[in-house]
Amino acid sequence: QVQLVESGGGLVQAGGSLRLSCAASGRAFSGYHMGWFRQAPGKEREFVSDITWSGSSTSYADSVKGRFTISRDNAKNTGFLQMNSLKPEDTAVYYCAAGPKGSWRLVTRNEYNYWGQGTQVTVSS
Repeated sequence: QVQLVESGGGLVQAGGSLRLSCAASGRAFSGYHMGWFRQAPGKEREFVSDITWSGSSTSYADSVKGRFTISRDNAKNTGFLQMNSLKPEDTAVYYCAAGPKGSWRLVTRNEYNYWGQGTQVTVSS
């Protein structure tokens, strides 16, 4: 098993930036595909971005493409989500998740086995 803890959320003005981190413990982080999801009040949890275990391939939701960048440092057992040009509609709780190694692209919640507790991101207008 792997345990995930997100950090880096906060309050930022529109147009600003935040960098979220996802610290993994337990089994080696390199053994997992990683994804980021978010959930706004009253809405379903939605896919934001994912990255293969090696970091060789990434994908993004259309709503964040060009503004967010996912990355990982397996040596430090940590994943990241760099968020630039933030908009009020990016306001949500952001979750990192771990899924099966060897996957190409995982975009639905039920494809992931482990979840963090979430970190709040609030973007003011």
